[in-house]
Amino acid sequence: MAEDLRIIEGSKAEIYQSLIPQINALIDGEPDLVANLANIAAALKEQFGWLWVGFYLVKPFGTTQENELVLGPFQGPVACTRIKKGRGVCGAAWQDAKTLIVDDVEKFPGHIACSSLSKSEIVVPVIRNDEVIGVLDIDSESLGHFDDIDKKYLEEIIEGINF
Repeated sequence: MAEDLRIIEGSKAEIYQSLIPQINALIDGEPDLVANLANIAAALKEQFGWLWVGFYLVKPFGTTQENELVLGPFQGPVACTRIKKGRGVCGAAWQDAKTLIVDDVEKFPGHIACSSLSKSEIVVPVIRNDEVIGVLDIDSESLGHFDDIDKKYLEEIIEGINF
């Protein structure tokens, strides 16, 4: 298990290509999901300096046992604890089972403003056995920060996690 993160500079693709093996080394052989999600969030935040990086996990809630996204390991400011399916960017990515890139969160219908500093967002669903079981949520303080390069490599990182 590697416990040091080597921060590199270069193109966005080069940074991801260097970071993914490091993330894999962090989680290789560690069976605890919370530990692995925490290290992934920390590695992404350290490398890219984004405002917020974290996971929400689908869990039953209340007497109806209706599922909600519940806050999991994250790095950044205090966050929303629960999100209903279809609400905000995270809830929409869960509902649609696809990665969403939002260039300006103020223009996203129903955006949940956990932090007024957040300007753009990418949410990658964690899909196992054709079911969304969680999402990786990343916020930036810059408008239009995320693109298809982020989508490609973040989806690759998600695929490498043993849920």
